[in-house]
Amino acid sequence: MNWTHRRSATRAALALLVFCLVQVPATSRADGGPRPNIVLIVADDLGYADLGFQGGRDVPTPHLDALAAGGVRCSNGYVSGPYCSPTRAGLLTGRYQQRFGHEFNPGERPNEQVGLPLSQTTLADRLKPAGYATGLVGKWHLGSAPAFQPQKRGFDEFFGFLGGGHTYFAGKSADIYRGTEVVKEPAYLTDAFGREAVSFIDRHKGHPFFLELAFNAVHTPMDATDARLARFASIADPTRRTYAAMLVALDEAVGAVTEKLRTAGLEDNTLLIFISDNGGPTMLGTTINGSRNDPLRGSKRTTLEGGIRVPFVWSWKGKLPAGRVYDKPVIQLDVLPTVLSVAGVAPQADWELDGVDLLPFLAGNDSKAPHDSLFWRLGGQAAIRRGDWKLVRYDNTVDTPGARSSALAGPPLSPFRLYNLAEDVGEAHDLSSEYPEKAKALLAAWETWSGGLARPLWGPGSIPAVSQK
Repeated sequence: MNWTHRRSATRAALALLVFCLVQVPATSRADGGPRPNIVLIVADDLGYADLGFQGGRDVPTPHLDALAAGGVRCSNGYVSGPYCSPTRAGLLTGRYQQRFGHEFNPGERPNEQVGLPLSQTTLADRLKPAGYATGLVGKWHLGSAPAFQPQKRGFDEFFGFLGGGHTYFAGKSADIYRGTEVVKEPAYLTDAFGREAVSFIDRHKGHPFFLELAFNAVHTPMDATDARLARFASIADPTRRTYAAMLVALDEAVGAVTEKLRTAGLEDNTLLIFISDNGGPTMLGTTINGSRNDPLRGSKRTTLEGGIRVPFVWSWKGKLPAGRVYDKPVIQLDVLPTVLSVAGVAPQADWELDGVDLLPFLAGNDSKAPHDSLFWRLGGQAAIRRGDWKLVRYDNTVDTPGARSSALAGPPLSPFRLYNLAEDVGEAHDLSSEYPEKAKALLAAWETWSGGLARPLWGPGSIPAVSQK
């Protein structure tokens, strides 16, 4: 071989090597350790008090209880919105969703203008360049038009539905998707989601993966299998009985996932996160789905604790302490930066994340509070928590029988009220007249935060002026 041919062959070999290095996804972090798998499990409309590890007694949830016992339970865990879609937008971006106009739920019909804004980057988008296979099983609710669908937002695989709610039984509707194709699903939907999650893990167990398993359980409609209903014949209230059967199905699906991780030898290298998207819908002492938020006051759709404080668990065998209760306020916005940290992905300043990496706090290596303050806004509803203090203005239909929301003006609102959550987690005793300076300072901080937000991209278009009335 002459020199020219050898040089050409060398260049070709180098080009092939570079191509291979670019094409083969990284399976280890910069520190040489293997990239951990991530399983993010999201429940829907779960009551704060309904799991065994949260004090529930009438519905056995052994698999979720085991997850909490093997990890860290956040007793002051929050979501940044009191209902479905906004919370999910914050979860997948690590940013307050009000910053980019995703303040309200989108409608159910496909709309080219309604969905998680395309300007925003999801957790799945962030993990793919780090070599992760990405999958979503379950509920999306971040836009139904093609541009907003999961496989355009960083997910390699999708099995589930695009809207906000769905029946659990085959034959009642046909919009279950595998990828972008509608499929007929014969199984009870919670069981199907558990099956698909196990399949995803099985197919990707040889390399790093990120799986979001987003149940629609225990959201309405109230659908349960006969066999599970029979287990709760002693519960007199038919709605609560059906809720119990639906919750058991969710727990069993979580058990199938954790068992697959165990038998595949992935427990030690998988971070599992469990959270609900908001509190149970329990307005005016009644309940829509049979859930309970005790000892919290308020409901889904309100900025009271019952709408925004949720069960929140982190479990990573050998990496996080087992059976620990972490009591400083944290929020679902923290999921993205924490996951990126364990995956070895360094966040950039221009991402403008609001969440923080919780690993040092959950592991017990940092005793400070992760957040100085947490904030909420849903139209005229508002809240700020700083330490044990919370200032809140909420949907007053929770207190006022017969009150009705107006499509134009929104719900009737309470005045701003001040609570000390360490002494009054049920938000029963307004302290604003006793601590007017505290209320004033919190209101000023909330107004500064709110003043930097975007106008909602859909839903009520005007934000009521803030005043201390």
